[in-house]
Amino acid sequence: MNTKERLQALSEFLKVHRARIQPSEAGLLSGSRRRTPGLRREEVATIAGVSTTWYTWLEQGREIKMSVQVLDRIAMALQLNEDERQYLFMLALEQPAPTTFIDKSPTISPALTRILSELHDCPTIISDRRCNIVGWNQAAAAIFLDFSRIPPEQRNMIWLLFTRKELKALAVNWSDFVKGFLAMFRSYYGQYVADNWYSEFIEKISEQNKDFRTFWDQSDVSTAPDVFIEFRHAKVGKMLFDLTTLQVQGRTDLRCSVYTPAQDSDTDSKIRLLMSKLEEAN
Repeated sequence: MNTKERLQALSEFLKVHRARIQPSEAGLLSGSRRRTPGLRREEVATIAGVSTTWYTWLEQGREIKMSVQVLDRIAMALQLNEDERQYLFMLALEQPAPTTFIDKSPTISPALTRILSELHDCPTIISDRRCNIVGWNQAAAAIFLDFSRIPPEQRNMIWLLFTRKELKALAVNWSDFVKGFLAMFRSYYGQYVADNWYSEFIEKISEQNKDFRTFWDQSDVSTAPDVFIEFRHAKVGKMLFDLTTLQVQGRTDLRCSVYTPAQDSDTDSKIRLLMSKLEEAN
């Protein structure tokens, strides 16, 4: 897409979304004489805190100077969702919009709950953008830890990897295992630079375990690393997994980490054995 096509697409996008907003939805009086549906250009400009001339030029697809702050105000005025906001930024600036975050605990949808249940023989963990564990299936509890018995404030994958000896003993290639999670964690850290929680967490875990800083300073970044994992479980011995991480659609920033038993191994049967032992214990 060349510059002319990109700005034309931006023009059409702005017009369509302006027409979709009723004045009452923007806190304005509708009035009696409106030739076109939706908001007027001057109304969008007023809500966004820009001049009508500047917004008119923007909607006409002219090459004008645009800042991140102004585009964010335009996105708010047009009541864009996060995907639409990203689309606006790509058309206007040819770069992604800065990531926004809502500091509240995510919830697991019924669909995700069913996915956890259906992945019966695949240990699966759902974590949020801070690597807090917010969902898991029985296979994950059998292989790793019974997360329900861990206080919620400690139910963080990074924290557990560096503080629980049984997890370090579990992974034969523990270093690769840790590096994969820290690469994901750093990708979130870079997206949510305004969230002070990350700095506080890094300082806290650095004090708890000196090895953390060694791995963290390597600065690996990956949104979805694929890792082959070999576990040496205390009860069943050698287990082989392919770890695949999947981003859950939507604004929740949830990630689904699936440990698929390696082909041509007896890992499947060992998982079922561990799960039966867990059921007996409970």
